[in-house]
Amino acid sequence: MDTEIKIPDIGIDQAEVIEILVHVNDYVKKEQGLIVIEGEKASMEIPSPHTGIVKEIKVKISDIVKKNSIIMIMQLKNTFKNQNTIYNSDKDVDNIKQSKVKDLNIIYASPIIRRLARSKNIDLHNIVGSGRKNRIIKKDIDNYINDLNSHVSKNNIFQDTVNPEKNNCNKFGEIEKVIINKIKKRTGDVLSKNWSTIPHVTQFDEIDITDLENFRIQYNQSNKEKKNNKLTLLTFVVKAISKGLEKYPYFNSSISRDGNTIYLKKYINIGIAVDTNHGLIVPVIKNVKNKNLFEISQEIFHKSNSARQGNLNMLDIQGGCFTISSLGGIGGTYFSPIINGSEAAILGISRSCYKPIWNGKIFVPKLMLPISLSYNHCIIDGADGARFITYINKILSDIRLLLI
Repeated sequence: MDTEIKIPDIGIDQAEVIEILVHVNDYVKKEQGLIVIEGEKASMEIPSPHTGIVKEIKVKISDIVKKNSIIMIMQLKNTFKNQNTIYNSDKDVDNIKQSKVKDLNIIYASPIIRRLARSKNIDLHNIVGSGRKNRIIKKDIDNYINDLNSHVSKNNIFQDTVNPEKNNCNKFGEIEKVIINKIKKRTGDVLSKNWSTIPHVTQFDEIDITDLENFRIQYNQSNKEKKNNKLTLLTFVVKAISKGLEKYPYFNSSISRDGNTIYLKKYINIGIAVDTNHGLIVPVIKNVKNKNLFEISQEIFHKSNSARQGNLNMLDIQGGCFTISSLGGIGGTYFSPIINGSEAAILGISRSCYKPIWNGKIFVPKLMLPISLSYNHCIIDGADGARFITYINKILSDIRLLLI
């Protein structure tokens, strides 16, 4: 029996087909990836809902698909006839795939590995994976590139990394041409548009987090036996921002394109910018005001890991009200984060450090956290910007206010 394979509800209006993972006459197992699609800020595999044989592929690279779009026709009988052989089970297919059945060379690789390969113009069919079920991992990509570069160098073959007619930078030394992946390209396009269309104002401040950090360290030390139970500084900042959005609702809003209407949101969803190998991804922590510190910490941990592994779905990156960009683990003091066009503000966090603070009698060492608040000046004026950042400072400086 033949059946149509359709796009499930992926949480967005449409997405682009960027890779087709199977061929006609391929034997496909349930949950095996069929195609890879990409939306505004994330990509995902569409798995097969059945076990069967691909009879027809209805899409091609760069096609735009949406919910219920037909992507393939699949034969779903308990037994299949192919090349005069009847296959009754997965085991039968595995036993004969080398001798009688063609196009069963399934590539096992995660979306992040597939994106990495595409960005470097690598055909994954040329790589033998070293992971489970011959799954291709990043080490295999790196080894393939090293072997290729070694071969090129040994045979003195010139790599066409630039167009000499348009760019002569290679005359000064070796260069490498890197194609920008679609996620980085789209992120750059959106940020460029936001920067040029939103009147940004950025205010800076330093927060005394000495007491907060002491509490956080003591809590984590007393819960060492519990896995993934650590509270990070980001956890407290998310909760503080949630309280700030409740007190100052214009920071939890969007503005219409014509600039005539402001939409105040009654829910609080906070995006967390995550630095990944394939670009900046912003998973969204939903319904923050009704979650405690531990629940927020768990969700940040799991969604950050999913973002780095390329396992987020479209719903995970939608619905944000406010974004936090934390560079504290990397370094720097202050920066001007760019506002998401559908939001009113964004907070940047930099690396904390100890500074001597005068208490009226002596200098006392205090752990100070630099923060940078950018906001849309069409929605928020400077006075409210100062009030908001002062309120966040007050909450994070006094751990008791945060826990109330």
